[in-house]
Amino acid sequence: MTYRIAVLPGDGIGVDVTQEAARVLQTVGKGAGVGLELEEGIIGGVAIDAHGTSLPDATLRLCQASDAILFGAVGGPKWDALRPEHRPERGILILRKTLDLYANLRPARLHPMLVDSSPLRRSVVEGADLMVVRELTGGLYFGEPRGIEGTGLARRGFNTMAYTARQIERIARLGFGVARGRRKRLTSVDKSNVLVVSQLWREVVTEVGKDYPDVVLDHLLVDNCAMALVAEPRRFDTILTENTFGDILSDEAAIIAGSMGLLPSASLGGRVGLYEPIHGTAPDIAGQGIANPLAAILSAAMLLRHSLELPGEAERVERAVDRVLAAGYRTRDIQAPGTMLVGTTAMGDHVVRELEALYR
Repeated sequence: MTYRIAVLPGDGIGVDVTQEAARVLQTVGKGAGVGLELEEGIIGGVAIDAHGTSLPDATLRLCQASDAILFGAVGGPKWDALRPEHRPERGILILRKTLDLYANLRPARLHPMLVDSSPLRRSVVEGADLMVVRELTGGLYFGEPRGIEGTGLARRGFNTMAYTARQIERIARLGFGVARGRRKRLTSVDKSNVLVVSQLWREVVTEVGKDYPDVVLDHLLVDNCAMALVAEPRRFDTILTENTFGDILSDEAAIIAGSMGLLPSASLGGRVGLYEPIHGTAPDIAGQGIANPLAAILSAAMLLRHSLELPGEAERVERAVDRVLAAGYRTRDIQAPGTMLVGTTAMGDHVVRELEALYR
């Protein structure tokens, strides 16, 4: 069987790291005898420069016709002065909405050989392994009405946080399913002591939980969760939360892994899944060949597991990454005394070599 994968590098280091992840997918295709057709599309700031829009029609058609999307990152200072509806980030928001990608999965696992890369004490972080399940198409980022009105100091900006019970139910069921496949503990995060929408969130999640008696459910306020993530990260298995809270908490979880350059993600819901590292475009190091490609490579592993249903190949990619880290190779963001500093391409080379060895 042949699978079609849309590759959208985007801006900044998205270009650098996506290239390495694509090489890994090509290695998997060759080693496993699976047909993988990778076709590149344009999105984000580079698309604005070339076509005047962050998501050209041709890119959207490519994504809709593909089995999965490998995504880099979008945005940068060059486009910061544009109005929000015209900025590079709008392209990914439209893509999520159009493809009904309502669920974002962000694992945060500390590789044992990187325990000293985390700023948290070894006794606090060692053994931490959690998954953030974030609702992706509702809440403040999509709610209407929104805007800025008035003039001078009377100007007023407003966004709308809104969720329907149906939206909450479907992400809750996905979250419970993820927890069931892990350690069967789900922490639902909200702000129900202040926000009415969070009161509905807690009510619906509790109702859905009755259908998953094997999963232990607890509720936690978002500010308490933010503190607990750095104070006792091992208490968490699966975290379920809405869009804005999930955006912040999943970035905070990078402290567990030691670097945002190690954290992949999957956006699921519709027929086509989208897979991307969470680190953004990092314009200060773009094009220098020093970005960590492992988050993009691990995103490719999630693509193999969730969209192509090739869990064995996903595990090979993850094992190859573990072997490279165990051998002491490090990019600048995770470098430590006694390790070997390598650049983006060299790190990709090492992963590919380990992956090829696993197929022999």
